[in-house]
Amino acid sequence: MNRMVPALIAALITLPLLTGCATVTPETATYANPVLYADYSDPDVIRVGEDYYHVSSSFHLSPGIPVLKSLDLINWTIIGHVLPKLPFAPEYDMPGPFEIDDTKSKPVTGTRYASGVWAPSIRHHNGLFYVYWATPDEGVFMSTAATPEGPWSEPVHVIKQARLEDPCPIWDDDGQAYLVHGRVGAGPLILRKMAPDGLSALDDGVVIAEDKVNLPVLEGPKFIKRNGFYYIFAPIGGVDKGPQAVGRAKDIYGPYEWRVVLEPGTTAVQGPHQGGYVETPSGEGWFLHFNSTGAFGRINHLQPVRWVDDWPVMGEPIAGKVSGQPVMTYPRPDTGVLGRDKMQASDEFSSTTLGLQWQWNHNPDNTRWSLSERPGYLRLKAGQADHLTTSRNTLTQMLTGPFMRSTARLDISGMTDGQRAGLTLFGVKPVWIGAVRENGINRITFTSAGIETTGPVLTGDTVMLRAEVGEDQVAHLAYSLDGKAFTALGKPTALAKFSWWKGSRPGVFTFNKDSASGHVDIDSFRVDHEVAK
Repeated sequence: MNRMVPALIAALITLPLLTGCATVTPETATYANPVLYADYSDPDVIRVGEDYYHVSSSFHLSPGIPVLKSLDLINWTIIGHVLPKLPFAPEYDMPGPFEIDDTKSKPVTGTRYASGVWAPSIRHHNGLFYVYWATPDEGVFMSTAATPEGPWSEPVHVIKQARLEDPCPIWDDDGQAYLVHGRVGAGPLILRKMAPDGLSALDDGVVIAEDKVNLPVLEGPKFIKRNGFYYIFAPIGGVDKGPQAVGRAKDIYGPYEWRVVLEPGTTAVQGPHQGGYVETPSGEGWFLHFNSTGAFGRINHLQPVRWVDDWPVMGEPIAGKVSGQPVMTYPRPDTGVLGRDKMQASDEFSSTTLGLQWQWNHNPDNTRWSLSERPGYLRLKAGQADHLTTSRNTLTQMLTGPFMRSTARLDISGMTDGQRAGLTLFGVKPVWIGAVRENGINRITFTSAGIETTGPVLTGDTVMLRAEVGEDQVAHLAYSLDGKAFTALGKPTALAKFSWWKGSRPGVFTFNKDSASGHVDIDSFRVDHEVAK
């Protein structure tokens, strides 16, 4: 163990109690990875004062770009979203075949799965928070806010060019703003000058990094300046197995020297990939990155960072190398406190607004859902669709590991013929359990990849639905008529590894194959992470 660790722990133990947090005790002097066992992919992180803020890719989900806050880099909570909705193209509204785009004079239909927000970056400059992101079809955008909770400004279209990805800004010591970004397909990295306010690019950019042999699949750049050097933190090698590399130069345009600073080594974390670097007030360095974990998505790990000869070494140093490998446990960051905040999950739908944990599959039709028509319930009104993946107003949240049990209580008395409603683990081949109404009769139904297996007739107005997922990433679905005894339906189903760059997502839904009619009222959605004894 590093000789400084015992002294660090002793110092942490004696720190005073602070509002909203707790002193660090010997029992809590270490942390364990992952710190976020949920699909916050392509994370970026900054510190402002004593608070840490985190953004991540949200793709086709709405609202877009969740903003997380932490006091200790370990415990996080959602405080808002940058994008109330996705305004980039009509397809983000999941339009049906009868909607006309007047600019093209032809029907607009379809979806934008896997498009939307890619790899945002967050920075704080001159009293404002800035978030930059790219959409693969429309270009690079940014928004600003005085506080990270928002409200955030309307998106500004910084670069109107398709097939760009992963932008990150930096303001140099003289106030000059720059933007580094990649191209879809990973690489090269391009540097552009921006106006000082960061609202527009001033040139077409210069390639500052491209080496398909030594830097294959170069993407996700994050810019910092430290001790007179410009650093670009960028993963290479691809999502599943790729390590983290860093480029260093004295001039912002390079040339950059590159080295791998974090690699799998002998650990189980075989893809210690893309993320962001942050320092505590004392100067202690930390790197928050993702690791691809199948149906749970790209979950977040936190690595200590030491600086040796102005190069970062992440995680546990590897003998004979300049790189490190991921740690699974380590002394906590020297923030001096334990955050008490927790990630939101359960919802009784008793508020006038949805909990911040919820995101819709694409933009919702706000005329077809309500928290006020029946107070204490979420009412979802069915639109017409042939499949769950083409239906609108599916409401989802993160699948959180290593175990998650989701239980929803539904009132199905408002359903009409052709309607489906229930609890889903949503992805490329969604699995769900719920009610199907045909010929005036409701039946409990299990569905996997669109194939419905009907069960018993439901004679009552309410049903409870349950989905469980463990480390094996296999879904177990069940229902209950009395809220006590649950009956399994359908076979255990392995969840898709990736769904449009996202992990599987538990959620609630309704749609109608025959007509845009019927509704379902959801009384509660409860989440439990404790495995039953």
